[in-house]
Amino acid sequence: MATVLVIGNGGREHAIAKAMLASSQVSAVYCAPGNPGMTLDGIQTVAIAAMDFASLTDFVRQNTIDLTFVGPEVPLAAGIVDYFQAAGLAIFGPHQAAAQLESSKVFAKSFMQRHQIPTAAYQLYHELQAAIAYSQTAALPQVIKVDGLAAGKGVTVATSHAQAEQALTAAFDQTDTVLIEAFVAGFEFSQMVLVGGDQYVLLPTAQDHKRLADHDKGPNTGGMGAYSPVPQITPEIVQQTVATIIEPTIKGLKADGLSFEGVIYVGGILTAHGVQVIEYNLRLGDPETQILLPQLEGDFYQVIVDLLQHRQPTVRWQTAATYLGVVLAAPGYPGEPTKGVPVPTVAGADYASVAGTPAHLVSAGGRVMMVTAKAATLTAAQTAVYQQLSQLETGSLVYRHDIGDKGLQPITF
Repeated sequence: MATVLVIGNGGREHAIAKAMLASSQVSAVYCAPGNPGMTLDGIQTVAIAAMDFASLTDFVRQNTIDLTFVGPEVPLAAGIVDYFQAAGLAIFGPHQAAAQLESSKVFAKSFMQRHQIPTAAYQLYHELQAAIAYSQTAALPQVIKVDGLAAGKGVTVATSHAQAEQALTAAFDQTDTVLIEAFVAGFEFSQMVLVGGDQYVLLPTAQDHKRLADHDKGPNTGGMGAYSPVPQITPEIVQQTVATIIEPTIKGLKADGLSFEGVIYVGGILTAHGVQVIEYNLRLGDPETQILLPQLEGDFYQVIVDLLQHRQPTVRWQTAATYLGVVLAAPGYPGEPTKGVPVPTVAGADYASVAGTPAHLVSAGGRVMMVTAKAATLTAAQTAVYQQLSQLETGSLVYRHDIGDKGLQPITF
C-alpha cells in the first residue's frame, strides 16, 4: 500500500488529500502543514511548513512516502520540485524554471508571444511615472498586473484613469515590474490539465468567482466559490482551447526545455474572436479543485503515478451532475481577516485557514471553508448548497449568495 504527502494547508489540499485517500492503493495521506479540519476525513496533518524543504524531505524519507503532491504556488516558485528531485524523491509539480509561467507574468507573456498562444496585448513598465503617462492615454478599462505572485489579488481592472493611477502607484509599492494590459471582454473560465511530459489529462471546465461580494463587487480574492461544468463552454470550445492553447503550451514548454510532471491551469476567456489566455497557473486552482476532483470516476493516485511515468492514464469524469461550492471567509478578508471566529464543523466540507480542534474550529486566516453540493442541474446545485448554508451557524463569516449565476445567463460580448 502506498502513502502520500500533500503539501499545503488550504481547501485545495484538503480536496487533493481526500481524492488520494479514496484510492484503494493508498493506506495513508499526510498533509504538511495541513489544518485541523482535514482530520475529520482521516488525513494526518504534519507540523512542517510548506517552505521547509529540508524537513519535508526528511519526513518523506523517514516515513517512506511514495508520492508528494504540491498544492500551493509559493513553494513551487521557490523550487521545491527541484529540491525533491535532487534528493531522488517522487513529486508531482513543475520545477522552478517552468513555474515562472505563474510566478512571472512577464515570463508568461513572452512565452505566449514566442509560441503564438492567444492573449491580450500589453505594455511593460519598470518606472511609475512612465506607466502613468502611458495609462493616461490608453483606452479604458485597463488591466493592471503586478509581475510576481499575488495569491489571486495582484490584478486591478481600472475603469477610470484615476483608478488606474491609484492601482499603478500601489503596484509599484510592491514591485518594480508592472504590466498594463488591454482589457478583453468575454466569458472567463478555468481549464486545468494534469501533465506528464507529452501526456495530459483534461479536467472538466470550471468557473471561479474572484470578487468578494455578490454581483462581482468588492476586491479580488483568492476565490469565493466555483461550479463545474460550465454550460457555455461547449465541447467545441474545449477543443478550440486544446488546439490553440493547451497543446501549444505543452509543446512550447518542451521546446524551451521546461517540460515537467504537474499541472497547467489555463485561466481562459471566451471572446468574440475565440479563446484567449488571461493567465497561467502551474498548480490546481482553489476553489475549483474542491468541485473538480470529486467528479473523477477512478483512482486519482493511479492517474498521478501514470503521469509521473509519462504513461497516458485512463480517466473518466462524471457527466450527469453539476458540482457547486461556496467559500466562507473570515470578516475582514481579503485585507486583515479576523482570527478566532467560530467556524462550523460540516461533514464533507473542505477546510482551509482554520485552527482549534475538529469539534471547535476557528478562523486562522482569510478563507476558512468551502461547502459544496452536486445536483442534476446548475440551478438545483445552487439551491442545495445555499439551503445547506442557511442551516449552518455561520455567524460573522462572509460568503457570496450568487455563485453559479453566470452559468445561467447567455454570453454577451
